[in-house]
Amino acid sequence: MTYGFDTLQVHAGARPDPATGARQTPIYQTTAYVFRDADHAAALFNLQEVGFIYSRLTNPTVSVLQERIATLEGGAGAVCCSSGHGAQIMALFPLMGPGKNVVSSTRLYGGTVTQFSQTIKRFGWSAKFVDTDDLDAVKAAIDDDTRALFCESIANPGGYVSDLDALAKIADEAGIPLIVDNTSATPYLCRPIEHGATLVIHSTTKYLTGNGTVTGGAIVDSGKFNWSNGKFPSLSDAEPAYHGLKFHETFGHLAFTFHSIAVGLRDLGMTMNPQAAHYTLLGIETLSLRMDKHVANAVKVANWLEDHDAVEKVTYAGLKSSPYVDRVAKICPKGAGAIFTIALKGGYGSCVKLVDSLELFSHVANLGDARSLVIHSASTTHRQLSEEQQIAAGAAPNVVRLSIGIEDPDDLIADLEQALAKAG
Repeated sequence: MTYGFDTLQVHAGARPDPATGARQTPIYQTTAYVFRDADHAAALFNLQEVGFIYSRLTNPTVSVLQERIATLEGGAGAVCCSSGHGAQIMALFPLMGPGKNVVSSTRLYGGTVTQFSQTIKRFGWSAKFVDTDDLDAVKAAIDDDTRALFCESIANPGGYVSDLDALAKIADEAGIPLIVDNTSATPYLCRPIEHGATLVIHSTTKYLTGNGTVTGGAIVDSGKFNWSNGKFPSLSDAEPAYHGLKFHETFGHLAFTFHSIAVGLRDLGMTMNPQAAHYTLLGIETLSLRMDKHVANAVKVANWLEDHDAVEKVTYAGLKSSPYVDRVAKICPKGAGAIFTIALKGGYGSCVKLVDSLELFSHVANLGDARSLVIHSASTTHRQLSEEQQIAAGAAPNVVRLSIGIEDPDDLIADLEQALAKAG
């Protein structure tokens, strides 16, 4: 039977606990698991049998979350890890090598720009940043050493929507995977695999958990990419640590998923703890309900802000005036998410006064909470970037990012109104 999204977000991956009959997935707070006998242990360590060995690799609570996220995204498998940043490194790890590069959108979370432009250099990797709305520029940036194309479905902080179909076509022609960060959209608003993405990543910290309690990340594998095209030896060639096993030849459409657990989690150790998985599972049960409310509130607040005298520009793609309105209908038919930026006519100083004057909005470095959040990106999340990079990312000095929560929208508007009056 084929189930709808609302059913899958509650049930996918979960079954009553066989030992106790517990209906909710238990928190399996354990480090290790008893093997049936020596042969069972050997089979697990040789990847000849699937099971639980050690919680750095696999855990029953985390496994339920992995199956649920993979199901909601329409993927073949998923791997959860300790944070969204961890998910990005985990996604690149089997693909890259010294001298290889990733072509990435300029419109990204500031921490991702820093990770890609600075930190990954220590692995001998590099990133080329391009405006992914300029498809010719994307094609021109891809060379023989490019191993992935990376973008966000709804870009943080500006709420821009990526043309996933066009980018997937370019990636396919180049024989590389399209990696899409779907954090801001969630699988309820956007399913990148249906638009040609190979891998989908999430900061589960955000909308999937939805309550600002735990950090986590996830990588979803579409199971549709040919890893044996000569560019990805970690997945196609013999793996010395497993007696010459070839992941793609052995595991087929689950090659990336198995490699990310058996090699990625084993050696990088970016493990999600079971309590974090439990909180995220609880959050996902109400994902569609929350996202509908987030979107409705964002539409109302953004329309009000667009008419305010102090506001120079609102970037919300859900506005009828947005240049992305047609793309939203194709990529995110249920709504354009709930994060966007506003540019203030008063510049940097007005942005600081606005942030300090808001009462309902919490000034935090997070998004996707049930509460409405605000941050001045240029002085915080994008502070490490040059002004040119900030502008390219949609986080110019006169810009404030809003993450609209699920409160009464009239209360949010009233709070913005009094704060904008103080900001001048």
